[in-house]
Amino acid sequence: IIMYAVDRIYNHYYAAMTGRMQFTNPDPRSGDGSLDILNLKAADTGTYQCKVKKAPGVQSQKIQLTVLVKPARTKCSIEGSQEIGKDVTLKCASQEGSPLLSYDWRRVSGRQELPATSTLNKNTGELLLKNASQDYSGTYHCVASNRVGTDECSVELNVTPPINTAGIIAGAIIGTLLGLSVLAFLVFCCCKKHREKKYEKEVHHDIREDVPPPKSRSSTARSYIGSNRSSLGSMSPSNMEGYTKTPYSQVPSEDFERPPGQNPTFAPSKVAAPNLSRMGAVPVMIPAQSKDGSIV
Repeated sequence: IIMYAVDRIYNHYYAAMTGRMQFTNPDPRSGDGSLDILNLKAADTGTYQCKVKKAPGVQSQKIQLTVLVKPARTKCSIEGSQEIGKDVTLKCASQEGSPLLSYDWRRVSGRQELPATSTLNKNTGELLLKNASQDYSGTYHCVASNRVGTDECSVELNVTPPINTAGIIAGAIIGTLLGLSVLAFLVFCCCKKHREKKYEKEVHHDIREDVPPPKSRSSTARSYIGSNRSSLGSMSPSNMEGYTKTPYSQVPSEDFERPPGQNPTFAPSKVAAPNLSRMGAVPVMIPAQSKDGSIV
């Protein structure tokens, strides 16, 4: 670590201690080789050896250095259920600190003394409270200590009556059932609405291409007149002698309807039909004229 020889000091051998090691006596020639360590650290713990050379011999001596660190970053916590009749454990632990650490608990609110059922382990820092009651509620303080220092922490204990587990379970079940019912109702409504929209869409867009469009009145009239003319035209002029000409100015409309029970009375035909079988002609329908002038 450091050496003195021929009126000169050498202290650059160990970088971790450079600048923190020095001889107590500025002139080691007097025979005092004591060493000062500045800004002591936990890493400085170890075995040190002092060696003295002087003709005609050499002597050495070893010494053990233990660096102690005071407790630090001490934390308190509660383990267990804080219900009446339960066992509760208060824990205290330091994240830093040299052994041997010792822990002590005290109560700082309400009754100052610890409960009669409490058990303290000074080495682990655990305080066990058996069969806790509401009187155990309050603030508890822990002190961690060793030979070089102390550190503290606190925790709040609140002992409460037991929770109604049956009521919580029943409430959870009822809430779940209600939630499922609402969900089922929403699904039903959505499905119904979807079916209605699908039906409306099919009705509005279902166009049958094989169905012809409806005939107009004028086309129906022209078709009717043409069919009658073709029927009459099939007769020869000789066969038309003696027939009364029928006026075709009045054509029945397709939407003409007669009230039920009222059948028109037709006048008997004034022309006798000739015997077409003798003439070799094909029988055809002969139009007749009603009283109102319409063709039947």
